[in-house]
Amino acid sequence: MARKLAPGKLVIATHNAGKLREISALLSPYGMEILSAGALGLPEPDETGTSFAENATIKALASARAANLPALADDSGLCVAALGGRPGVYTADWAERQAFEGPPGRDWYMAMGKVEGMLAALGADVDRSAAFHCTLALAWPDEHVEIFAGQVAGNLVWPPRGDHGFGYDPVFVPQGHDLSFAEMEPTKKHAMSHRAHAFAQLVAALF
Repeated sequence: MARKLAPGKLVIATHNAGKLREISALLSPYGMEILSAGALGLPEPDETGTSFAENATIKALASARAANLPALADDSGLCVAALGGRPGVYTADWAERQAFEGPPGRDWYMAMGKVEGMLAALGADVDRSAAFHCTLALAWPDEHVEIFAGQVAGNLVWPPRGDHGFGYDPVFVPQGHDLSFAEMEPTKKHAMSHRAHAFAQLVAALF
């Protein structure tokens, strides 16, 4: 039996503004007062796990301990079939600039270009199917953790399309649709995303 989450303060263990917006919107109906790890000045722990669940747990536990509040972390990524599931848990790492590429930070256009370059090298008939995966870890200060996972399948397009969303959204078209995630209105994307599927499980179990 999953531990229930009572209305009150909840830390979102992220410094990513786009991810914070999505998670806050999904949680808004449930009476939670959302705080972010970034706004609280909590450090970002090293993500040393080799799976989405391990990294989400590392982040959730770090924020729960530091803030002495329940904390929710998301670890998500793009898994490309023709690339053997890469970038996977290293999705954000592919966007990290090296010293010779400019100031520190994440360059998502560079990351999308890296994926496209690897696919192009495999030939015109390459399998362009991919899936976004999301694992949520909810941790309490006593180190109890609940895990929920979701995914959404689709195909990759090039060049990038749309101005909404974040990360790899401009090159991902979910199955059964013609628009990329970045071309969709946010409410439409939120209703079908990998994060939405994981949240549906969390809500059913915890509220």
